[in-house]
Amino acid sequence: MPSEKVLESKKAVVAALIERLKDAQAGVIADYRGLTVAQDTELRAKLREAGVEYTIVKNTLTRFAANEVGLDALDPVLHGPTALATSSTDVVAPAKVLVEFAKANEQLEIKAGFVDGKVIDANEVKVYASIPNKEVLISKMMGSLQAPIGSLVRTLDAIAKQMESAE
Repeated sequence: MPSEKVLESKKAVVAALIERLKDAQAGVIADYRGLTVAQDTELRAKLREAGVEYTIVKNTLTRFAANEVGLDALDPVLHGPTALATSSTDVVAPAKVLVEFAKANEQLEIKAGFVDGKVIDANEVKVYASIPNKEVLISKMMGSLQAPIGSLVRTLDAIAKQMESAE
């Protein structure tokens, strides 16, 4: 049986994971086996840039935390080396960065993910990765809102010029 100090340490890790999973809008679980230190460093930098928290986690501790927050369906993928990438602000960021990195580095394997408390498989993670990020979606929406307004302004200007020339 582990010592009291070790147990308290593990309980603290599980508690931190529970809070992280509760706060996360989305997350991805991946197998990082086979990545070199340089590749892992590059991946971590890209994830940090995107505002994604990335850690290597013990499967048993992750299982306790996932079960606590209702992500029991992650149990089947919690074997072998496991990395957890989560974002509390962007639903697509973890999936986008990891899927893009996995395309160039075949050693990285996407196992599963979760979005708003719902577990998704690796194929669904790839679907989320193909969704444009929040900023792109907002700019597209703003562009579509500006088009009718611009058209109205041009029409009103043409009417004003026509009325001036008629006088």
